[in-house]
Amino acid sequence: MKPTLDSDLLRTFVAVAETGNFTKAAEQAGRTQSAVSMQMKKLESMVGDSLFERGSRGVSLTRRGGELIVNARRIVSLLDETAASLLAPPLGGPVRIGIPAEYGHSILSRALGAFAKRHPQVEVTVRYAHSDSQMRALAAGQLDLAVVFEWEGLSGGEVLMHDPTVWVTSAIHHMHEERPVPIALYNRGGWCRDFAIKSLEQRGVGYRVAYTSDTNGGLTLAVTSGLAIAPISRSNIPAGCRELGAADGFGDIDSSNVVLHRNPSVSGEAIDSMEQAIREAFMLTGQAGITPDL
Repeated sequence: MKPTLDSDLLRTFVAVAETGNFTKAAEQAGRTQSAVSMQMKKLESMVGDSLFERGSRGVSLTRRGGELIVNARRIVSLLDETAASLLAPPLGGPVRIGIPAEYGHSILSRALGAFAKRHPQVEVTVRYAHSDSQMRALAAGQLDLAVVFEWEGLSGGEVLMHDPTVWVTSAIHHMHEERPVPIALYNRGGWCRDFAIKSLEQRGVGYRVAYTSDTNGGLTLAVTSGLAIAPISRSNIPAGCRELGAADGFGDIDSSNVVLHRNPSVSGEAIDSMEQAIREAFMLTGQAGITPDL
């Protein structure tokens, strides 16, 4: 028969695994150390294997414990999320978000997934556009929240992540070795001239504009298909491509911060909750290897 796992046992298991200490886990769970020890013995009996290795400095997970902790954390997190959604009053109304297209999949899908589970009645509108346009829309009252790139200084918004723009080439086509090097740029002029082209000129790299696009997706296509190299944020380098560094004769184009702005004239729990969901999604991305919150 399959063991019926008790969520309370799993919660205590997670506490022990994260603290590495039965006494600290007991304090965290509001139980005695002996009660926690009995719970873990019961869980080990149900699993049919040891979950912890005892040492002079505490406990560590065995191979079997390492396998269990992944699902245990997921179950405990889902239970907490479900409990929170039951206690929280249902939210309604619209939330309008502006965000760079680069973060549509990696960040926004994660934020919306968490948000929709808690607040299924909220109507969410997403606007993909470049940062200047998003800030104008925010000032005009057309957005509640805007995530933008800021290249110089800080505007007073909340820095979510440091994500510099770099030159990116295909690992297969090696277009960066051509001279003049073919480059792909955005159609809009200011940023491209002030940062992307300037970075080439400062290093004495001859170039020719081979491709222009309105979107980041267009630049990604140009790189992956071998048409050109392109300026792309470090966190969004596509598979099969790589950053061009100093050893290649290139370097960072800018030192972009990803910044969250909120329309000061709007309020509401739905907007508060979405703001937090976006913040948490960027935090998780940072924990996966990208530098957050300078």
